[in-house]
Amino acid sequence: ALHGAWAAVTCGACPGGLASAVSLKLVPQPSVAAAAAGMLSVDGRCKTWDARANGYVRSEGVGTCVLGANAAGAANVAVGGIAVRQDGRSASLTAPNGSAQRALLLACSALAGIASPQALGAVEAHGTGTALGDPTEAGALASAAAVDVPPSGSAGVLVGAAKACVGHTEAPSGQAGLLRCLMILGHGTAAGNAHLCVLNPLV
Repeated sequence: ALHGAWAAVTCGACPGGLASAVSLKLVPQPSVAAAAAGMLSVDGRCKTWDARANGYVRSEGVGTCVLGANAAGAANVAVGGIAVRQDGRSASLTAPNGSAQRALLLACSALAGIASPQALGAVEAHGTGTALGDPTEAGALASAAAVDVPPSGSAGVLVGAAKACVGHTEAPSGQAGLLRCLMILGHGTAAGNAHLCVLNPLV
């Protein structure tokens, strides 16, 4: 939704746009199916990047972004570029494709005019808190940035995930992540990742 609205505003098709998403858990069947597939955290906590990561948590959410309009009192930021990509061939729904994620990161960086992902200050990750997904995503980010260890004197890149605090809202999870990024920009600092106690050795 955000990609479509941004593209329409950027090319002049319309002066402004709304990107909205909502997810309500009104029936139990999807949660039961996800639990039966072993996708959900058994203790109800999304432990992104943590060695104890054991699945995600389904949650409800709603979010809306206004593009192209200068609303008084609103947090205004410039969106340099947006890229969308399908995850490509993978073993299963819960086995993400690191190569596809790396390609997406590089494409988005290029669209935004970022010469190197090493120039990034912060990244809002998908961060589902799964034993397989987190290392795959971290590996894709490290590969795209072409750096394993931050250069001497560098603070590195802040990597966080809203899901650690609010769970996986599914459709509006991108809105939650974007809100977290706006908070980082507005306050000049980032909150820690909830439930991160011991870093996953594969991250």
